[in-house]
Amino acid sequence: MNIESSGIPDETASPRVRQRTDGDVEECVRVLAEVHQLDGYPVNWPDQPREWLSRGPLLGSWIAELAGRTVGHVSLSQGGEDDLAPTLWSERDGAARGRAAVVGRLFVAPQARGHGIGALLMGRAEEEARRRGLHPVLDVVTSDHAAAALYERLGWELMATVEQRWSPDLTVAVHCYAAPS
Repeated sequence: MNIESSGIPDETASPRVRQRTDGDVEECVRVLAEVHQLDGYPVNWPDQPREWLSRGPLLGSWIAELAGRTVGHVSLSQGGEDDLAPTLWSERDGAARGRAAVVGRLFVAPQARGHGIGALLMGRAEEEARRRGLHPVLDVVTSDHAAAALYERLGWELMATVEQRWSPDLTVAVHCYAAPS
């Protein structure tokens, strides 16, 4: 139940998900940097990654651990003005936009992939949204095929693909998903 010197998790280890604490943030930033280097997520590396992980009206953040090491992260928040998925879900389902919760900041360490960690983290965020009477939604850049495949395997519904302006010089195509009803 340890991570071998190669950084590859022992096949007998079982992942667990728990609420993130302030003491976890530094390790989350380290894992996020690995993900960014390999996958380019997030697209724009934040100037202050610690704050980026905690930005917005958070409803909760969780980490995944495997063999005692932090290997993943997810957050749930109220949608901001720039979040398109809550608006699309609201228009589609005829519900108030404020009844949606945004799943975000999801990442899994490259060496820990293949253990179902992304699905565990998604499940925890979805569970918390539903506990609060909210419907989970998210968006993902269209180039992130692995993330989109995960969401679709979990039964999330693609509502639309839209262009979103992230800065004066950058417009990005994003898929907007809603959790199954």
